[in-house]
Amino acid sequence: MNKTKKANLNLKKLTSPYERSDTKGSVRQIINTIVPFLIVWILAYESLSVSYLLTLAFAVVGAGFLTRIFIIFHDCCHHSFFKNRRANKILGTITGILTLFPYNQWQHSHSVHHATSSNLDKRGTGDIWMLTVDEYLSAPIWKKLCYRAYRNPFVMFGLGPIYEFLLKNRFNRKGAKRKERINTYITNLCIAALAVLLCLAIGWQSFLLVQVPIFLISGSAGVWLFYVQHTFEDSYFEGDEEWEYVKAAVEGSSFYKLPKILQWLTGNIGFHHIHHLSPRVPNYRLEAVHNDIKPLQNVPTITLATSLRSISFRLWDENNKRFIGFKELKGYVKLKNKKIQARPETEL
Repeated sequence: MNKTKKANLNLKKLTSPYERSDTKGSVRQIINTIVPFLIVWILAYESLSVSYLLTLAFAVVGAGFLTRIFIIFHDCCHHSFFKNRRANKILGTITGILTLFPYNQWQHSHSVHHATSSNLDKRGTGDIWMLTVDEYLSAPIWKKLCYRAYRNPFVMFGLGPIYEFLLKNRFNRKGAKRKERINTYITNLCIAALAVLLCLAIGWQSFLLVQVPIFLISGSAGVWLFYVQHTFEDSYFEGDEEWEYVKAAVEGSSFYKLPKILQWLTGNIGFHHIHHLSPRVPNYRLEAVHNDIKPLQNVPTITLATSLRSISFRLWDENNKRFIGFKELKGYVKLKNKKIQARPETEL
C-alpha cells in the first residue's frame, strides 16, 4: 500500500470519534428547527390579511427552516441522528412527510450516491445527470437537446424540484422491496391527509399561498446545494479502476463556506467533504471535524460568490480533469478538428 492510500485511510480513521450522535443535541435540533418552522408557517398564514409581500418574507424564512428539516431527514437516512435505528426511521418518516420525501426510497438512492459519487462508470442513481465531453459529442441530437434543457438553470432549479420532489417521489422505484413500497404509500397518504386537513381548516387558497412559495424556495435551495457540492472547478471524477473512496469524498465534494446564518439553516451540509468521508457523523458535529482535523481544511473551498461560476459548468472534460461550459466546448471542438486536419495522411 502506497503512502497516499495509507494517509487516506488514516484520514477516515481520524473521523471515527465523531461518529456518535448525542441524544440531547438531536432533541435540541428538533425543537429549534421544527417548532420555529410551524410558528413561521402560522405567521405566514396570519399575514395574508395584512400583505402578501409580508407573507412572502415569512415564506423565505420558512423555506430556510424546511431546508434544515430536510437535513434532519437526511441524517436519519444515514442512521446518524439517533443511536437507535427505529428512532431514525420514525423521525425520518415524519420529516420526510414534511419535506415530501419517502424515507426508505430516498435512503436507498442516497446510499448508492455515496458509494458511487465521482465514479464515471457508476453514474445514474441519486446524482445529477452529467455527461463527459466525449459522451456529449458522440450523443444523438435528441439526447443533446434533452441534456441542454436539463442543465438549463431555470429547468434544474425551477422545474426540477417540482418534478423531483412533488411528482417523482410519489412513485416507487423499480425493484423496490415491500417495506420500501409500504413506506412510500404511508408517506403519500400522510402528505395528502395533511394537505386536505389544512385546506379544510384555512381554505385551499390560503394553504397554497403559504405552502407553494415555501416549497419552491426550499426546493430550489436544496437542488442548488446538492448541485454545487459536486459541480465545482476543482472537482474529482475518475473511472472505476482509478476511483478512490476517500479522494472522491475530500476532492469530489466541496467545502461550501457559507455565512453563519446560512450554515445553520442548511445544517452544516456545506462541510460536504466531511459528510462524504464519514456519513455517520451527525450534521451538528461536522464543523468540529473540520476544525479539529487539519488535512480536512485543505480541500476545495467555495463561497457564495465563487459558487455562482458553477452555473456555467455543463460537461466534464476527462482529458483536463475539469468542468467546462457549452461556450468552451466550441473551442474544444475547433481545436480537435485542427489537430485532425494537421495529422499526416498516413495517420488518417
